[in-house]
Amino acid sequence: MLKEATDKAFSAVLGAVDATEKKLEKEEIGTIHSLSGTTAEVDGLENVRMEELLLFPNGVSGMAFTLANDSVGVVFLSEPVGLKSGDEVRRTGRVVDVPVGDELLGRVIDPLGNPLDAKGPIKAVKRLPVEREAYPIMSRAPVSVPLQTGTKAIDSFTPIGRGQRELILGDRQTGKTALAIDAVINQKDTGVISIYCAIAQRGTAIARVVDNLKKYGVLQNTIVVAASADETAGLQYIAPYAATAIGEYFMQQGKDVLVIYDDLTAHARAYREMSLLLRRPPGREAFPGDIFYIHSRLLERSTRLRPEFGGGSLTALPIVETEAQNISAYIPTNIISITDGQIYLSSPMFQKGLLPAIDTGRSVSRVGGDAQLPAYSSLVGPLKLSFSQFEELESFAKFRSSLDKETERQLKRGRAIRAVMQQKQFRPVPVVDQIAILTATVEGVLDNVADEDREMAYSTISSVMKTEKKDVADMILDRKKLSPEVKADLLDTFRKALIGAGVLKER
Repeated sequence: MLKEATDKAFSAVLGAVDATEKKLEKEEIGTIHSLSGTTAEVDGLENVRMEELLLFPNGVSGMAFTLANDSVGVVFLSEPVGLKSGDEVRRTGRVVDVPVGDELLGRVIDPLGNPLDAKGPIKAVKRLPVEREAYPIMSRAPVSVPLQTGTKAIDSFTPIGRGQRELILGDRQTGKTALAIDAVINQKDTGVISIYCAIAQRGTAIARVVDNLKKYGVLQNTIVVAASADETAGLQYIAPYAATAIGEYFMQQGKDVLVIYDDLTAHARAYREMSLLLRRPPGREAFPGDIFYIHSRLLERSTRLRPEFGGGSLTALPIVETEAQNISAYIPTNIISITDGQIYLSSPMFQKGLLPAIDTGRSVSRVGGDAQLPAYSSLVGPLKLSFSQFEELESFAKFRSSLDKETERQLKRGRAIRAVMQQKQFRPVPVVDQIAILTATVEGVLDNVADEDREMAYSTISSVMKTEKKDVADMILDRKKLSPEVKADLLDTFRKALIGAGVLKER
């Protein structure tokens, strides 16, 4: 009995020792060789992976960016406060990633998933790498569903389809961000999830965007990923990739996502800064030769998936800033060649107060026309033709004292088209109202409406579509063309309503 009790006690002691025994773990630790701005050269990390997250003293994090035979080039993702040569660097074993999921909706975060909105920690349980391979061509579906922006000049002349990449470019302060935010506001009741990625923007500008999204009731369906101008170049660099990874999660769930990159010019500058500090050879305008590759691998991730791969879509609206209207500069031409079209904002038009200042001659959509609602098809051709004729005639009419009736008619029609394409910010127009107003414009119903009465005329037409012509509105949304008989009846109703509203004189 005594021996049996002793054996049991001995076994219990051995079990307790085994339970508390620490297992040996191999940990690779390097040291900082040199510091240069927001980059560092690290020794001793022989097995580190590209884009692996590295930890430094004082809570500083970095990303392995350049792998050489005897050292690693690291870009800091937070300010390298208090670091010096000789400090330890530890591997984490994982690449830079970001939290994803419904928990991010309505939140403002940095590219690493840290909250910036004082609403508490992010409770997402899943994380995805910020850099992922784009879907192969066999996993993609054709672009066939429109993404309505609510801006008449875009939805008619340069339509965007879900899964498309449409560039917005123009000089500074020409309304590029305003155009993108209006597109987000227009998704309020469409089920589209919006992601706004701010790259190297001022903190006040980001706060203003968030306030507007909240004011117009779309913040709860939007995620803001922000790397402000105060952050390191490394954090600004990974921002658009992090936003895309978040969008891809929803796309895989079968949802439609709109991602806005504001802007990729600042992103290219952040990449140039990091590359030059890490002694990568500069090329044209001091940008490294792979600047095209970093943007192409970002924008190639935008697509529409086939049903068996989730069936969702990710639509990209990258923004690029030009200088002195030079769209043939290095970065603009690079991104134009990657995207499916561009919306060009003209500085002269902006200065004249023609807002949005979209230059229809330089703007194009290469695939969006396939997704455009059929009711637009009979309008776009006459709109473009009338407007181009008007621009030519207007320049010559300045030197003529008298004009014939046909020229007067074309000038009236052109002015009506130019007026109808003007639109105030934060006032997206529903697709049914757009088609109704554009139909009235193309057919000359609005030619004789005074400038001061145009807003009243547009409001009257919208009211008619909501009350008297619900059946026509349903036809438009059902992707049906308007027959000549339906169109004639519609125009007659518009004329009567405008006469009744006192904005059009009876013939």
